[in-house]
Amino acid sequence: METDVMDDAVRNRMENSPMHDDAGDAEPTKIKPRLVIWGATGPALVVADIVRLCGQFEIAGYLDNLTPQRKGEPFGGAEVLGGEEVLGPLLEAGVRHMTFAFQNNRARLKLAEEVKAKGFELVSVIHPSASVAAGAVIGAGTVVRAQSAIGPQTRIGECCIIGYGAMVSHDCTIADGVHLSSGVNVAGAVSVGQATWVGLGATIIDPRSVGRDCIIGAGAVVTTDIPDGVVAYGVPAKVIRQNT
Repeated sequence: METDVMDDAVRNRMENSPMHDDAGDAEPTKIKPRLVIWGATGPALVVADIVRLCGQFEIAGYLDNLTPQRKGEPFGGAEVLGGEEVLGPLLEAGVRHMTFAFQNNRARLKLAEEVKAKGFELVSVIHPSASVAAGAVIGAGTVVRAQSAIGPQTRIGECCIIGYGAMVSHDCTIADGVHLSSGVNVAGAVSVGQATWVGLGATIIDPRSVGRDCIIGAGAVVTTDIPDGVVAYGVPAKVIRQNT
């Protein structure tokens, strides 16, 4: 079958990568574990840049489940390996680390459960310029972009995106799958519910809470609690409609 041939090609690329070269009598090179990035558009380039700056992992390639015709396409210093059909071959080739690089919050959470069940380990990716306080907790699969800051006793869930220059103060609880866009300012003791998206430059004052599955518009100032499943924006932010 064509799929089997393609999967064999993935195995061969993984097994014949420089990570597997036999150095003979030379001093052995420290082998980095390989990581696959799920996503193959602009956000994946951002994540790949952070991975390379940190230097802990070798990028095995990228996954794209939406455009199968991109399989084998050079991208971001590696290539698009395929979609979910290559998960098995990747595991067989010893690639067991993964992170996500796309913006659909609920889809990240769904795929996280699926890949963990298959045996992958989710990796958090934190830019070296980000400030993460002692006592802060960053969940697996979360991406923290450049110049952001996370305060003490704050908990960031799994598979979140913390955008460029976003500020999350002390004692906050940011649930799984949340996206805090660039320039967001979250004051102390704020909670943000699962899979909520907070738009560019929005501010949430203390000690407010924002529910799950919400969209907070760019530039909004949240001064009251926001219930689950709504779209809110403005200064001060007001609930405009349900997030359907």
